[in-house]
Amino acid sequence: MSQLTICIIICVLTAISYILEKIPMGTTALISMLAFVLTGCLDPATAASYFGNTNGIMMLAMLVVAAGFNRTQFVRKCSSSVNRIARGSLTMMMAGYILVAIVLSQFIQSSLVVFGIMAPMLTASCEEMGISPSKVMFPLSIACIATVSAFPLGSGATQFAELNGYLEANAYTEYTVGLLDPMKARFPMVIFVAVYCIFFATKVAPAKPVVAIAGVEAKKKEQRAALAPFQERCGYIIFILVTLGLILQSRLGIDAWVICVAGAVAMVLTGVLSEAEAIASMNMKIGFLFVGSLAMGGALTQTGAGEVIGAALASVVGSLNNPYLMGLAFFIIPFLLTQIMMNRTVMLIFIPIAILACKSMGANPVGVIILTQTACLSSFMTPMATPAVPMCMAVGGYDLKSMVKQSIIPAIFLTIISVGWIMTVFPMF
Repeated sequence: MSQLTICIIICVLTAISYILEKIPMGTTALISMLAFVLTGCLDPATAASYFGNTNGIMMLAMLVVAAGFNRTQFVRKCSSSVNRIARGSLTMMMAGYILVAIVLSQFIQSSLVVFGIMAPMLTASCEEMGISPSKVMFPLSIACIATVSAFPLGSGATQFAELNGYLEANAYTEYTVGLLDPMKARFPMVIFVAVYCIFFATKVAPAKPVVAIAGVEAKKKEQRAALAPFQERCGYIIFILVTLGLILQSRLGIDAWVICVAGAVAMVLTGVLSEAEAIASMNMKIGFLFVGSLAMGGALTQTGAGEVIGAALASVVGSLNNPYLMGLAFFIIPFLLTQIMMNRTVMLIFIPIAILACKSMGANPVGVIILTQTACLSSFMTPMATPAVPMCMAVGGYDLKSMVKQSIIPAIFLTIISVGWIMTVFPMF
């Protein structure tokens, strides 16, 4: 039996275990990682490196920063202001948070960071309005994930250059991607995400957490005293500085994970959180789940699963005569594969394949490669898709089944809108 076959079997068994939840998801993730290592699908050094992955470190650190911010009265004042404007309307409240999240996603390339900034304030608004976080956290996560870098602001200004780099690397420079092309391609999707998250997503979200939200029960049992004035000021100053640092990260020349960890440490050093509170807020179950998801993606990459799927897709596309069907293939396969592999890895595999397929037909590749990139940047169905999803699960109290259930409708509409619009605005022939 080949390693590729073994890898796929382990992936299937892992997915089944996630769905059945007879074993805690964090434990399943670690068992899966060990299985990949023991069967040779993943080398031990690579597996061990995932515990130090910068995205994972950022996720845990942002949970601590968010917990510290939640201890302050400042976050409640902010949420109270939003609630006064919303006048008790869930739709109005969501409109404020979703639109701010979309704006932040244009300046901060990490959906994890944007979600980490917005989640504490949305949680406080929910507490004041008597709404469960499970009703609102998934819509917020979609807004943070699916709209990141959609406009040529901040990190989005480099998207066209990256795509042109792929065209040059594959010697197909007859066509180029313009600065505004990615925005023109993704704009309808951004509008859909905003409308869906504000008006409809909360209606299909669970009314109560499916799994316990870390720290909520302890908070109910023990009403903690308000912070002293010094700690109160430190709490919101640290949060604001972390937010500004992440927005200006490229200019500061400091890695994002360093900024997040510095903020988390500062929350403890200044007494905003005790060491025990900081550790409890990290939610290591979700941390292990993220490590396991990296291991699954790494095993699929190391065994060549991505290349096999990509080659099969290229042969299928070659037999299709309809550009819209070709576009659908180059969207749906990367979109699904990105649910279990790193989006950057999927892009590295599928964008060159899309370029070579278009080159063989003498077709314009601009729409197809933007479509493929869009699919990779819109992964939100599983905790393996992007680090923002495990954090969303921790804050919203979701399990895998509830995540997939909430994802089906937006995934279908995003596919239809993206393929229909992009293949019309950027025709292949």
